[in-house]
Amino acid sequence: MRGAVRALIPAAVAAVALAGCSSSSGGGDGADPGKNGDSAPSGAAGSTAAAKGVTLGGAGSPCELPVTFDLAADWKPQAVTVEPGSDLAALGEQGPVTMVCEVDAKPAGNIGYLRVWQGEASGDTPRAVLEAFVKADPNAGEAAYTEVEAGPLPAAEVGYTVSGELLDEPKTEHAFAVTTPDGPVVVHLGGLDSQEHQEMLPAYELAKKTLKLG
Repeated sequence: MRGAVRALIPAAVAAVALAGCSSSSGGGDGADPGKNGDSAPSGAAGSTAAAKGVTLGGAGSPCELPVTFDLAADWKPQAVTVEPGSDLAALGEQGPVTMVCEVDAKPAGNIGYLRVWQGEASGDTPRAVLEAFVKADPNAGEAAYTEVEAGPLPAAEVGYTVSGELLDEPKTEHAFAVTTPDGPVVVHLGGLDSQEHQEMLPAYELAKKTLKLG
């Protein structure tokens, strides 16, 4: 339970501040989640590339995952343990996946997280996993999906909006999903508000570009 308390309490605080947005946050400075089926992160093209920090996911890293990818410089990862039935489980489970890692952007100067979720092995496609993930967030809307690649792996990506009574306006969130022999993996970007999300998109793009099977 110690791992759950240490890692999920910050998530709980963030969830309160972000109007209960499940596991995340985000939005791009008035950014649109995508038009005509284009869910590529708004502002990603032309954004300054994120400086590389540590590689996450391998043996001995803070979060051992079925995949590895590069984190932006100064982003700090921490493993998350979700105990089914605990008071914090609702924050750490979304659709078919469970949160297993949380990467904090605050040391790099932003307020938000890149969160990694993993599910049980199944025959579901990345698109099906991602659709179930978004559908499980009651505050999500206007989802636009695309087929993409995460590193060399086929993936699905979504841009969508999140609304809540504590938000002045809907904000955009992004996530991508891949499938692995050990189960699906969803990587989700959040942020305190639209501006924070926009500023963190290069870190999300770095993760997607460098992802590979572990």
